[in-house]
Amino acid sequence: MVHDGTPEEVRKDEEGMQIMRILGKNMAYFLKCQEAAKKAGITMPPVEKITFTNFIR
Repeated sequence: MVHDGTPEEVRKDEEGMQIMRILGKNMAYFLKCQEAAKKAGITMPPVEKITFTNFIR
């Protein structure tokens, strides 16, 4: 998510650009690990049901 008006302004945000590069690399790594696990017969853990709570009393 970006908060600037133009692509040029977004590119000037060095920290934001670095975060997006790192996120992309981490996502690619996870997808490769997931594919390797499938080939090795390792399954993903079951997804736990999300419990919503209301803290407003």
